[in-house]
Amino acid sequence: MKLASTALAGPALVALVALGGPAFAGSAEDIIAAEKCSKCHTASTTKKGPSWASVATKYKGNADAPNKIFLQLKNGGKVGDEDDHKKVAASDADIKAIVAIVLSSK
Repeated sequence: MKLASTALAGPALVALVALGGPAFAGSAEDIIAAEKCSKCHTASTTKKGPSWASVATKYKGNADAPNKIFLQLKNGGKVGDEDDHKKVAASDADIKAIVAIVLSSK
């Protein structure tokens, strides 16, 4: 009987680790939906605002990019020649997760 419980522990641990990562990303995705980011942005096509992929390309190799985008989302206001960007109502950790999603877009 002890062998059976040990045999199940391995797959259970693998499932826990595999499913644990998306939970963090999920909260950022929930905030993106709640803040209606898709009204102006999509992952790959330009709408009213730039696509996340074009933002990622623009800031590729720029070490200050995560901080710059974080502050734009946290504070809102004028972003380049575009319309004012609204503040994102979320914790700093959640905004950083959103920035990671944007900068990893292709």
